[in-house]
Amino acid sequence: MAENQNPASEPLQKSAQTAGMVRGAVKTGKAIAGAAKGAAGGPYGIAAGFIWGSRKTIGKIVIVIVSLLMLPILFICMLPALIFGGLVNAFSPDNPEVPILNDSAAITENLTDISTSISIVLSESMADTLADIDADFASSGADQMEIINPYENSPNYNANAFVSQYCASKNEDFESISISDMEDLLRQHTDKLYSYSRKIEERTSTTQTVTVNAETGEETVTETTVTETWAVYTVTYNGESYFADEVFSLSEEQKTLADNYAQNLSTFLGDSMFQRLPDGYEVLHTLGDIRFTGGQTEVVYFNQLDERYANKPYGTDNIGGYGCGPTAMSIVVSSLTNDIVDPVEMAQWAYENGYWCSGSGSYHSLIPGAAEAWGLPVEGCSASEGQRIVDALSSGKLVVAIMSKGHFTSSGHFIVLRGVQNGKILVADPASYSRSEQEWDLSIILNEASKGAGAGGPFWIIG
Repeated sequence: MAENQNPASEPLQKSAQTAGMVRGAVKTGKAIAGAAKGAAGGPYGIAAGFIWGSRKTIGKIVIVIVSLLMLPILFICMLPALIFGGLVNAFSPDNPEVPILNDSAAITENLTDISTSISIVLSESMADTLADIDADFASSGADQMEIINPYENSPNYNANAFVSQYCASKNEDFESISISDMEDLLRQHTDKLYSYSRKIEERTSTTQTVTVNAETGEETVTETTVTETWAVYTVTYNGESYFADEVFSLSEEQKTLADNYAQNLSTFLGDSMFQRLPDGYEVLHTLGDIRFTGGQTEVVYFNQLDERYANKPYGTDNIGGYGCGPTAMSIVVSSLTNDIVDPVEMAQWAYENGYWCSGSGSYHSLIPGAAEAWGLPVEGCSASEGQRIVDALSSGKLVVAIMSKGHFTSSGHFIVLRGVQNGKILVADPASYSRSEQEWDLSIILNEASKGAGAGGPFWIIG
């Protein structure tokens, strides 16, 4: 042992070395979630090596190779206290015979705690922002106030991005990673979570007063025109990319690590928060005006890879790579209303109203938000309500689904269920005309729907 070497620090140093190897492994941006055959070598061996090297620190632990093969490496190396509740407690708190890595209920509970913590801090920040708006209005000299707040009912946020950025900011300081530490850090920067802009405008309103002559019974209508000064406030969620700079102060290397890790995390969780087509996707030549008539409702079809739309902006991303959400809602709105809304218009609307998630696609709340904005009734639906989905389609409604890894995507992807035919489900897939022509078993769609969808999903019945 080297001179002045602290024996207790050896496992942590090995952990740091392991993390360095892992960082290199995930820089490819590939999600590591599949099982491997044979011995636990390569990256899976690295993960096992991390636990084994730290065994003196974390206490007794049983390494279940199947578990390790099913997990993205950085779950082990970067999120011990966030996702698994700490590897010090190597077994499930509810079942001491079950390793924590195999206890889905315990992991889900920890993830719920993470999301709840983030939501609480965002709610506190929103309350502060609204208080600031009230104070600004009081000193503005305006007569009336209007607040445009897309987050009034619920906050939009990508918990995977928060977690990834937080862990990336810690570098090799694994011991300090915890939900409470992340919550404290966010709370120290609540002034950066939301912002607002103010626009002053003059609004004219006319009221009518009817006066009845008591003697003749004649009515006299008097119009009064009033001009008032309105202060119009728009609340903006600054977005996870803003937090990377202003809250977590990430270096470019840390940002890359966080982005890659967020993709792995979304893949593991199956929450479909990562909705990006692979790099190098092929832009399609213009498909033209396409209508699907096989279902109960004629559907106006758009494709995000159509050359007319693919390279158009969706925030700072593009529709071709990230725009399945806006394209799906273009299909729905154009099919169920008198408006033809193409993906460019819908992507711009989604961006302006806070539904774009930088580098990930769209917040799930885009679906009910856009439906309501275009006056369409919308109801959330779970994967256990298959008959309800079939009944809705049979009655002429459309259903938007957020899918996880399977036949439709390798990560996350919005599609539209457009009807029932021959006992099968018809779809309008914004990224595939060929899949849109096929008939699908309901079981495939139910089984591959996102397990962690927000905003009432993974299915939304519209119409």
